[in-house]
Amino acid sequence: MNKKEEIILAVMKDDDYVPMKAKELAMILGVPKKEYQDFLSILSELEMEFKIGKNRKNRYRVIEQNYHEGIYRKHQKGFGFVKLDGQEEEVYIAKENANNALNGDRVLIEILEEKNKVKKAEGIIKRIIKHEKDTLVGTFENHKDFGFVVPDDKNFGTDVFISKANFGKARNGHKVLVKITQYPLKGKKAEGKIIEVLGPPNEAGIDMLSLIKEYDLPYRFPEPVVEEAKRCGNKVDKKDIPNRVDLRDDMIFTIDGEDAKDLDDAVRVSKLENGNYRLDVHIADVSYYVTEGSLLDQEALLRGTSIYLLGRVIPMLPRELSNGICSLNAGEDRFTLSCSMEIDEKGKVIGSEVYKAIINVTERMNYHDVQKIIDHSDPEVMKRYEPYQEQFELMEELAQILKQKRQEQGYLNLDIPESKIELDDNGKVINIGKYETTFANEIIEQFMLIANETIAEKFYWLEAPFIYRVHEEPDIDKVKELNKFLWNFGYKIKITNNKVHPTEFAKILEEIKGKPEEKVVANLILRTLKVARYEAEDKGHFGIASNHYCHFTSPIRRYPDLYIHRIISEYLKKHYEVKEEWKMQNLEIAEQRAYQSSEREKIATKVERESEDLKKAEYMEGKIGEIYEGIISSVTQFGIFVELENTVEGLIRFDHLGDEYFEYDEEHKRLVGEKSNKTYQIGDKITIRVISASKMLRQVDFELVHE
Repeated sequence: MNKKEEIILAVMKDDDYVPMKAKELAMILGVPKKEYQDFLSILSELEMEFKIGKNRKNRYRVIEQNYHEGIYRKHQKGFGFVKLDGQEEEVYIAKENANNALNGDRVLIEILEEKNKVKKAEGIIKRIIKHEKDTLVGTFENHKDFGFVVPDDKNFGTDVFISKANFGKARNGHKVLVKITQYPLKGKKAEGKIIEVLGPPNEAGIDMLSLIKEYDLPYRFPEPVVEEAKRCGNKVDKKDIPNRVDLRDDMIFTIDGEDAKDLDDAVRVSKLENGNYRLDVHIADVSYYVTEGSLLDQEALLRGTSIYLLGRVIPMLPRELSNGICSLNAGEDRFTLSCSMEIDEKGKVIGSEVYKAIINVTERMNYHDVQKIIDHSDPEVMKRYEPYQEQFELMEELAQILKQKRQEQGYLNLDIPESKIELDDNGKVINIGKYETTFANEIIEQFMLIANETIAEKFYWLEAPFIYRVHEEPDIDKVKELNKFLWNFGYKIKITNNKVHPTEFAKILEEIKGKPEEKVVANLILRTLKVARYEAEDKGHFGIASNHYCHFTSPIRRYPDLYIHRIISEYLKKHYEVKEEWKMQNLEIAEQRAYQSSEREKIATKVERESEDLKKAEYMEGKIGEIYEGIISSVTQFGIFVELENTVEGLIRFDHLGDEYFEYDEEHKRLVGEKSNKTYQIGDKITIRVISASKMLRQVDFELVHE
């Protein structure tokens, strides 16, 4: 709300105020004649927001009813939910109360019924503030004189009518991008114009291109941005070397996956004379090349993060930087922003230093080879890297100490395996399984965590303008709900004084290790926790049981890391003597950048998840009729979700559970057979048959196989 709106509302809320016409109100407020039209626009906007209203005599008054803003999430069946701004709870919207709102729209709602122990609050949509989409991707259906586009987003809420004049070059069954020219009104479908033909749905790459277009992702860099990246060159500027700590003779390693091309972190561990460890974490000095306000910076902020689709990456920075001068490639001189820590035998950081450096990576390692070295499991690999054997064993030693300390603090090691989806040269799925990790992955994770914590704490005490990675305590009501499920497995999270400590979750995660219910319980805990986000205020990180945390280690692919690199660089340049005016100016910028980065991260997470769902459904299209064992991952009012060993999840609807009628037990989230009392609940192992799968709908359906 702007200042003028606040003043108008303050006058109307005054006890002595009586309803007035617009001209009377303008006179009271001393509105100049030339600003009267703007004043009327502000009144109109307040009226649209249901903050003020007019009586029959056109006199304005404040509306006492409580209206709320939020984002509408529509279900295929017509009903939906509104996630209110700044609140965890959602408000249920019945089909007849949706007022033509579409999935993703920002809406204003009135609460009709407050929530109780049995059900959510219920509301009615009073106004659509802003439609989320003005374009969408879908499949074109040609009916000769007219056509329809069926949206890929099945919750969107309407097909889009296309007049013959707006077909463009679209063919029946092709994927298209459509511009909405008329949103749905009073039972009428939306209308649109086809602005781009993507191609046949089964053609290689069209599925990922459809996702890119659906979410309007900036997948091509503008030419001026690319040119700016090219001007950075592929060699470091020798003039700046004297201003840096020269570590080119140090034994330094990158450890990543085999396919990684943007290598932004490198590490070294050494033992000090006093028995402590020295951990050097060297991070690509991206801010040296991507300066504040440059074209590269503007484009990076717009993207916010790199997005990893299957078989395709949409990077935050052009490859000239991400795979070139900013990537810590072995045998190449590279500029870094580095953090060196002295760590004692209990994992405590007893001293740290942040500085600019130049390094030359000794060897580009991958996780598998490092694991073979520390396991002594592959003579050939051990021989190849024999000069570095001691270095990797020292890394393992320190990582174990750091992990132990973190576990004692209550670090939540959810250990939920990611899906490994293998594609052929045409982008078709050939296999799906779990992505296997080893302790070599853990080494890098532990080193990056401690570096992120060290940087966050250092700049918190300096009261620097900063972007922190925030993860707040879970909602106690949600923890109580979780306890109802955990009771079925014999577990309970202890709540003390209406608060819960991370160690309570950590204990359960340790207890379930290796048990059949491990993954299901870990997923339930994950759903109970709040979503981490970026903020300019340090609020701690519940999930890693840390009071101070930030993202410092991936500036090639995350904007918050790049932003705080600039802040750190300024402190180093000024020898930590920065002006208060600069601090205040950058605090405001940090707040804006944190919000933008969080929003872009949400989109990236959603797109990446949908790309996986799409490919999993495609894979299961070829498995119709096959039988698998799975675990019930969720129980709902319309059926049960089952996750297979290969990470694919599918739905068994009520009518595919057999002849018996099952009742849904809301409190315990389980199904109970009417005659047999047979129950199906989260964590149960069952046998299923695949009965349908649709890449188009991104869903898989199972039926129960009775033993």
